[in-house]
Amino acid sequence: LHLLSRRQRQMCIRDRLDTSTRKNLEILEANREHTKKGSLLWVLDETVTAMGGRALRHWLESPLLNKDEIEKRQNAVEVLVNNNIFRDDLQDMLKTVYDIERLISKVVGGSVNARELTSLKNSLKRLPELKKLIKDIVDKTSDSYFSELYNLLDTLEDVYTLIDKSIIEDAGVTIKEGGIIKDGFSTQVDEYRNASTKGQEWLMELEAKEKERTGIKGKWLRIGYNRVFGYYIEVTNSYKSQVPEDRYIRKQTLAGAERYVTEELKEIEEKILGAKEKLVDLEYDLFCKIREEVALQVIRIQRTAAIISTLDVLCSFATVAVNNGYVKPQITQDGVIDIKNGRHAVVEKALKSEQFIPNNAYLNNDTDKFLIITGPNMAGKSTYMRQIAIITYMAQLGSFVPADSATISIVDRIFTRIGASDDLAT
Repeated sequence: LHLLSRRQRQMCIRDRLDTSTRKNLEILEANREHTKKGSLLWVLDETVTAMGGRALRHWLESPLLNKDEIEKRQNAVEVLVNNNIFRDDLQDMLKTVYDIERLISKVVGGSVNARELTSLKNSLKRLPELKKLIKDIVDKTSDSYFSELYNLLDTLEDVYTLIDKSIIEDAGVTIKEGGIIKDGFSTQVDEYRNASTKGQEWLMELEAKEKERTGIKGKWLRIGYNRVFGYYIEVTNSYKSQVPEDRYIRKQTLAGAERYVTEELKEIEEKILGAKEKLVDLEYDLFCKIREEVALQVIRIQRTAAIISTLDVLCSFATVAVNNGYVKPQITQDGVIDIKNGRHAVVEKALKSEQFIPNNAYLNNDTDKFLIITGPNMAGKSTYMRQIAIITYMAQLGSFVPADSATISIVDRIFTRIGASDDLAT
């Protein structure tokens, strides 16, 4: 829920905006093409993680009604606007974090593989460094929101250690073919793996010994394997007269060779194949137990993911504010909306060679309760009306706004009815 408590969720406009208003303000998608481009989301999305992108959509659907909550976000954004180094360091660090939310959902659902667990581990590895960076921000700015995020951030070092000790770094995507558990994590795995590795040495030693015993040198005698017959000793026809019939048992006849087994080879085969099968089964069982242990920490991991996504959205708001010349609006509750040289965020971004012509707006609950906007077609009436709504909307997200200055009194409703459904960005 991206750090929104039940009390905070009751303080947002989400359930108070009707479908027509959402559509006409083009919050999440443009009306004509139904794409992100041309929407407010398009303007504000400078997130660097998938989690941050989802959190931004959630924030856009839920502007806040509580002055303290809005100002808490605003102040955190202001910290990042005024400190480029902190903002850049945060974004650089966040770029190295995988989608923890998606990964933990796969863990809980039982569909995660070893490679994805390693990705989760590599993300958790960055958390102590991230927490230190937030501490630096708190020490320098004393910002209450960053202080709150610092105290809430769980570095999950126990989860990191569990995965780090158990899962091979370059494990494959399959979990039922072995090769996923690290040496030293399980004594039994080490024993089976040792038998499997030593088996190749045993086969090479046996081959050398049989060549010495029979006098058949080079490639004319070799030990091979196939899934049907298992391990065998192959001797070419020109040398099969030298095969000791008392020890060699014929297993298969080929066009140019005979294949045999010996009691010693059977013993080695049993050790090798038995160890391989047991190793694969044991590694899978251990992986399932590790996955279950990580799944038990789902709440902690989700909370940490929510903090990361929150940091990403705050950085995104700050980046957009710096790049587009937005200002921090003053939030009030006195019924006054006073915007100096306001601009429509989406239209302004869509303009390539022209500059958006800014406009003032003043409304209150006494002498200026409403404005009547007149003018010819294509004069900008719809743009003007929507830009006031969107500036107000952005202010209640905790974002900076496109204006020279803005005083925004919190609103609990926005109504928009633009009949022509203009594509303002175009």
